[in-house]
Amino acid sequence: MNMNQTKYNAIRRRDVLISMASIPWVRQQSLAQWNLGNSTTAKIAGFFFTSMGKTGWFDLNAGELKTLSWDMPGQATWQPGAFFDDGRRVIVLSMEPRRDGPGRPFEEFYTQTPTHLWQYDLEKDSLEEICTQERIAPFTTPALLLSNERLLVQVVKNKIGQIYSVNLDGSDAKEFTKAGEGLPYGMSLSPDGKRVAFHLASPQGYQIWTCDVDGSNRIRVAAQAGHLYFGTQWSPDGKWVLYVDCLHENDPGHDWCDVCIGRPDGSEHVVLTTGQSMWFAATYGDLKTRGGGSNVPSWTRDGNILFPQRTQGAKVAWEYRVGQPDLDHFNRDFKPELARGGTQICRLDPVTGSIKSLTARDIPCWDFRASQSLDGRHIVFCRAETGEAPAIWMMNDDGSNMRMVTRGLDDLGADHPRWIPG
Repeated sequence: MNMNQTKYNAIRRRDVLISMASIPWVRQQSLAQWNLGNSTTAKIAGFFFTSMGKTGWFDLNAGELKTLSWDMPGQATWQPGAFFDDGRRVIVLSMEPRRDGPGRPFEEFYTQTPTHLWQYDLEKDSLEEICTQERIAPFTTPALLLSNERLLVQVVKNKIGQIYSVNLDGSDAKEFTKAGEGLPYGMSLSPDGKRVAFHLASPQGYQIWTCDVDGSNRIRVAAQAGHLYFGTQWSPDGKWVLYVDCLHENDPGHDWCDVCIGRPDGSEHVVLTTGQSMWFAATYGDLKTRGGGSNVPSWTRDGNILFPQRTQGAKVAWEYRVGQPDLDHFNRDFKPELARGGTQICRLDPVTGSIKSLTARDIPCWDFRASQSLDGRHIVFCRAETGEAPAIWMMNDDGSNMRMVTRGLDDLGADHPRWIPG
């Protein structure tokens, strides 16, 4: 997320990959092999996660790990997106083999890769392609599900990224953003479904905005030189937007940030932590299993906030290459001998400012990506030992009964847990 203002009009590698919110998952069993039974009222419970480019599902009812497997011609990768209100249908993105590679630069050829959007029904194990009508460009990815009938999509055309609002079949496309104003992502929908929050990678920097669902009536919530504001999530009561603030000029690798909330009408911006104490750019694994992706905090049902807090003096094993060109969308050297400390999942009360650790232990490790189940009973999160790939863990809401769920496919790591809202 280089803040060089001359680079914002054209789509950039980091922005494309992050904005797609890739959920890059276990047990060798497809849903087609799983007998869901004839009941259409059985509650679907659990969470998705990713491992080695595959998508998995931990079924809380059965206590089993399953793999989502779709066999459609010409599709190289699959990843799930937003759920519909019924909790059983989910938007899925597939991509054909990438068009970039040796002699074909990412900036020019990656967004020439054709993508496809699908609606998958978990109960029926059925897959139906959507957004096939009136395609604006071959590269189209889901950005935010506005309703059961309307979807925001990111379209990249001539290396310029833009958001459109479309019907589920792709028709009736309307501009949500204008070409050249920057790339909006990190989108979230207000509890009443009337407003959208997002951060905008703009020529002036990374800023937090809210607007109506058609893109009108924009309000700037947070923007300041030297501050990189990122990620949005509405509070359960709709009165606040949650995001983070990275002081990128002193932290070019974006390892750390602070937790913030702002009023959707732009009237108030509150920094809830100090000292850039939240882990932002998660990096993990060794030379074989390396990976990462931006961390964002999350709300609990009672209005608290979960975030990964660094221990004193913590330093990651993957050191950012300051001043070196980013050739691999990672740009880090593996130096486990210099790593120290770690992170722990904490619960922050935005009213009192109190912070309670839920996963502290004597030997530090790296805990991150925590989120609470919809019934408020469980928290799922990732845990990685220094220099190792992460595993998915679960615990009760108070931090008790902590247990590991999976280390991923062939024990090579699991990441990006996402609760199924059913």
